[in-house]
Amino acid sequence: MIAFFASLISLTIASITWDVQPEIGINLGPFSPRWYGLLFASGFLIGYQIMSRMMQRERRPVADMEPLTLYMIAGTVIGMRLGHCLFYEPFYYFAHPLEILNLRGGGYASHGAVMGISIALWLYSRKRPAQPFLWVIDRIAIAVALAAFLIRVGNFFNHEMIGRPTDLPWGVIFTIRDMIPRHPAQLYEAFCYLGIFFLMRFIYNRYDAKTPNGLLLGVFFMTVFGARFAIEFFKENQVLFENLLPINMGQILSIPLVGLGAWLVWRARRIGYVPLEKQAAKPSTTKKIQ
Repeated sequence: MIAFFASLISLTIASITWDVQPEIGINLGPFSPRWYGLLFASGFLIGYQIMSRMMQRERRPVADMEPLTLYMIAGTVIGMRLGHCLFYEPFYYFAHPLEILNLRGGGYASHGAVMGISIALWLYSRKRPAQPFLWVIDRIAIAVALAAFLIRVGNFFNHEMIGRPTDLPWGVIFTIRDMIPRHPAQLYEAFCYLGIFFLMRFIYNRYDAKTPNGLLLGVFFMTVFGARFAIEFFKENQVLFENLLPINMGQILSIPLVGLGAWLVWRARRIGYVPLEKQAAKPSTTKKIQ
């Protein structure tokens, strides 16, 4: 009987030894596609479909999806890359600025993506008064939550953003890194983000086109970065200087976003729904006749 349970435990441990290679196994000349890249791209494709349906549902021009997608891709990639360079390794990249362009070298930050996407959507909405900034970013936030789930699964395939060592039965051995059982922190985050996606869909379905401005974005910031702050305690630090801090850089950057999210939710509940026509209306600049 003891031998049986010992074998069972051995099989259980073997089932969570992660030795899947980051590459998909398809060679396209010198280029070998990775699971991370596939999941990253899938986030944009699925997000495109989600946003298109919301545009149709609210009778907004679906033709705007093409420029909106381009703004999103540019904002995401540039923001993620610059976020890592500025927040995590600024001295290295200031000394080697051309390395910032080495996208295949790795190094991306979700907090930077938030900044990049926000700026990109602000630029997008400036040219489209019928799609105010908060209206656009509220709905994009739903798709981003699902994309964040896929990206964290991609991190799991990449054997990166690994967790701290653990003796819990669900500890994962990332064989490319070492043979130590670790918290699957990427999956902790991934399933949190998936749950947040369904929560945001529920809120949107409840209010539909009359969703108060900023409500969804506020919920996104509070839940996504609240979860990020908590799960960081189970992760290994990404760069050495974080070992000298009481909390790591990911947590430091998450705190103001959680606070901003709480303010946005409070504001949305206080103001309520404002019709798009009023949001898009500009104050008159005509001077009164004295």
